[in-house]
Amino acid sequence: MENFSVTAMESGKRLDSLLSAHYENYSRSAFQGLIRDGAVTVNEKTAKPGQKLSESDQISIHFPPERELDVIPEDIPLDILYEDEDLIIVNKPKGMVVHPAAGHYSGTLVNALLYHCKDSLSGINGVLRPGIVHRIDQDTTGSLVICKNDFAHRAVAAQLKEHSITRKYRAIVHGQLKEDGTIRTTIGRHPQRRKEMAVNVPNGKIAVTHFHVLEQFPSYTYIECQLETGRTHQIRVHMKSIGHPILGDSLYGPAKCPFPELQGQTLHAMTLGLIHPRTGAYIEVEAPLPEYFQALLKRLEASS
Repeated sequence: MENFSVTAMESGKRLDSLLSAHYENYSRSAFQGLIRDGAVTVNEKTAKPGQKLSESDQISIHFPPERELDVIPEDIPLDILYEDEDLIIVNKPKGMVVHPAAGHYSGTLVNALLYHCKDSLSGINGVLRPGIVHRIDQDTTGSLVICKNDFAHRAVAAQLKEHSITRKYRAIVHGQLKEDGTIRTTIGRHPQRRKEMAVNVPNGKIAVTHFHVLEQFPSYTYIECQLETGRTHQIRVHMKSIGHPILGDSLYGPAKCPFPELQGQTLHAMTLGLIHPRTGAYIEVEAPLPEYFQALLKRLEASS
């Protein structure tokens, strides 16, 4: 059982919304089910999902035992940018989760990789994340490297730790950025909103993002970001921290998106470069901008 008290900042929020903000591995709908099943109490009384909370309310949660997952191979098409006996680099589409987790037990990249690669995936990260050495967010598109054996996994993980892998992203941000720059902060879990990361929080880790202005529009800027480090939500958090959140980012940007057709942030992992673990040669791939991203750029250019 887990317990916590409602803070003054959280007063007035719905119970299901607050819980999903505190626990990133559970969705709001998952908590609605737990609440209806009586697994959540407020001040030792059963509650309703939409119950409004007050400061100092005591919330208790009885989480169910974690289910054992059988990760099933699924015949999901992959956009492969590079592949050999050690590595596979794919262009991940928008909306695809990288590996199974609460609320996402099928349709993930891992399900697709298990079908494509059969037993040829590294086992270092366990049965839920075979081959996975780094991740990108569900609504971020672009290049992702997966390791087919433990030898490759250790070598690529070492490059990630040394920050020697080339990772360049494309993004559209709110407002006009006039010049290139570098953002250097620490990043850690937000103390109240557990689904979010934040800059300059206690126990945060150093994070460095370099950004380059590609094109300016009246209300937006098209940029390239190069990661020196790879923290969770790094680019999204960093751009918010300087007042230029990523267009379409419902977590770190404005509550109402000016382009309602967008599903998530306009962030694309375009370029990925690394030293091949077996040959020692530098390899680099480029994932083309997705169609929705190209269409939005043309729309912004036409209205400028």
